[in-house]
Amino acid sequence: MRPFKDIEKLAADRKGGPKALAKLLPPVASAKQLAGIGDDRWLSAMAKRVFQAGFSWKVVENKWPGFEAAFHGFDPNRCAMMPDEEIEALLKNPDVIRNGAKLRSVRENAVFVTDLAREHGSAAMFFAAWPDDDYVGLLDLLKKRGSRLGGATGMFLLRGMGKDSFITSGDMVTALIREGVVDKRPSGKRDMAKVQAACNQWHEESGRPLTHISRILAMSVDSGPMPGHYVGLN
Repeated sequence: MRPFKDIEKLAADRKGGPKALAKLLPPVASAKQLAGIGDDRWLSAMAKRVFQAGFSWKVVENKWPGFEAAFHGFDPNRCAMMPDEEIEALLKNPDVIRNGAKLRSVRENAVFVTDLAREHGSAAMFFAAWPDDDYVGLLDLLKKRGSRLGGATGMFLLRGMGKDSFITSGDMVTALIREGVVDKRPSGKRDMAKVQAACNQWHEESGRPLTHISRILAMSVDSGPMPGHYVGLN
């Protein structure tokens, strides 16, 4: 595993220099900014990521105003109390994507969000306070306590909300294998712990957040995504 400055140089050389590379790095929200996001927006984001999984993101985006109306602006308390009959009626609503399991997951995640709010003051405060050096622990919690929020869905959720995060895209995994962190796509807790440890070390070396480490790793490789890996944000 080489020093991160060497990996960053690889990425900068590929992207046209340090200034060009810097323009490609997304912003990371502060803990204060994350805590200030309404819990309704966290629930909305969870729902959107669930529906985007395995489906056209553009179609989901175009239908999202219909989702906002159907789920009462994603008010967590109201969504958590939605009766079965109301959710079943959505299966006939052309303004939403009529997938029963995913529609029910909104209510399940509303319960998750309201539980976090009861335990921590708000779900937003909980996510804001979670330590970045245990990001994989947060992914595990999303999988266990949330509905359909495991794997890539949880990663895209956190990245989209601005939480410091890495996404094990094909290019990032290619770089991790090249650096000897893993020898295959991370598929379990042991592999993900190795990725977390490597990113924590690179953070200590460079001072960069996980989000930038993830993106720089992905941009340091010459090949396209590895077969069997999802693509998208890094």
